[in-house]
Amino acid sequence: MWDELLTPIEEAAEAMHVWVVAEVEQGELSPISFELLGAARDLADLLGVRVEAVLLGKGVGELAEQLGWRGANTVYVVEDDRLAEYRTEEYAAALGRLIKEKNPEIVLLGATDLGEDLGPRLAQQLDTGLLSHCTKLEVDQAERLLLGTRPTYGGDLMITSACTTKHPHLSTLRPGAIEPYPPDRSRFPEIEQVVPEWGEESAGARFVGTVEELPRPALQEASIVVAGGRGVGPEGFELVEELARQLGAAIGASRGALDEGWVEEEYWVGGAGGTPVAPDLYVACGISGALQHYLGIKDARFIVAINTDPEAAIFKFADVGIVGDVHEVVPALLAGLRADNS
Repeated sequence: MWDELLTPIEEAAEAMHVWVVAEVEQGELSPISFELLGAARDLADLLGVRVEAVLLGKGVGELAEQLGWRGANTVYVVEDDRLAEYRTEEYAAALGRLIKEKNPEIVLLGATDLGEDLGPRLAQQLDTGLLSHCTKLEVDQAERLLLGTRPTYGGDLMITSACTTKHPHLSTLRPGAIEPYPPDRSRFPEIEQVVPEWGEESAGARFVGTVEELPRPALQEASIVVAGGRGVGPEGFELVEELARQLGAAIGASRGALDEGWVEEEYWVGGAGGTPVAPDLYVACGISGALQHYLGIKDARFIVAINTDPEAAIFKFADVGIVGDVHEVVPALLAGLRADNS
């Protein structure tokens, strides 16, 4: 089997850079772009190579400088009307051709809706491997292999895999897994404008429109987080959402609430597989306090827990514990907040 694989060390002589695929949301660079650059900078320093970023879209060139502030030595700006909105076929075609031309050693994408859709398509197109949904990236410097660690079995175990196929090695990185470097505005990247060449690709999908969610703080950036668990029940999340609105807080959830299908994965707070948070105030509603949830909130400055079970594990590390039914306690809290605001 190993004889059938390309030798990474030999191939790396020509593949010399670590790439980041930047993401743009509503005209601004997404936080995952800066996190990816932090991971890329660490890998590139170990390998002794450069960090390069790819920025695809329409009218996005003015954002290239910010990628340099965060660690990119070179930014490829790929602009075209067909890239104005994300569609798999066009993004994969434009990015795939650029990768084949420039021959990077590693390509990093976010484990986001865009990255999880685009990554497998690129891996198939480039006939290479993909390490998905990683929370940690390393390199085997002797063999020059990309190593990716990710949670498995519901976050109870961590598994590290190696990308042993030919370069480039691809990986998607979970948002929040890497701390981005602070911006250094004295760094100016080389900026290369790229005009994509289109073949006979025909879009299998067409862009219809964008539906905006109600504005709310991002989970990892919020100073206050209100989270619900199995103890609130599906109808109880309306109370969680209302309390979050009153406090100007982000909404979170336990793994149990996610498993029940009451929330999407983006709301899952946890240390192994979920999103770790460090707010000034964390309000846990109907959450028992399993170890992986504790690992996700251990950096919170102040924790308030509401649970009917006085023996619930979460009371062991909460600053304030309220033994009671969420359906009774939260309405009382809301009444007090409304009175204070009136």
